[in-house]
Amino acid sequence: MLKQDFTLELSSDNNFSVLNRIINILNRRRVRIKKMMVFENDDDFHRGGVIMLLYTTLDMMEKVKPQLEKLIETDSVNFYEGAASYAEFSERVVDVD
Repeated sequence: MLKQDFTLELSSDNNFSVLNRIINILNRRRVRIKKMMVFENDDDFHRGGVIMLLYTTLDMMEKVKPQLEKLIETDSVNFYEGAASYAEFSERVVDVD
C-alpha cells in the first residue's frame, strides 16, 4: 500500500502520560509523526486534545484508530486523508491575540 499524509484528531482527558501512551501506540506500528499540536480546552483544563500529521498507509490508520479508542482517557478519535485538515484544525487551536 502507498504511504501518504493523514490528519489525526483525538480528544481525551488531560491526564499525566496520556500523550506518551498515544505516541507509544503509533511508534509500535511504525507510524511516522510529521507534526503534532497538543492543547488543553480553554473552558476545562481537565480536557484536551491532540492533532497530528502522520505519514502511513490507510490500512495502518484503520488498525491504529481502534487501539487509540481503547485508551480509557480517550473520548473520540478521527482521521482524515491529507494535510489540509491538519492546517484547518491547528488554526482553530492557536490563540492569536
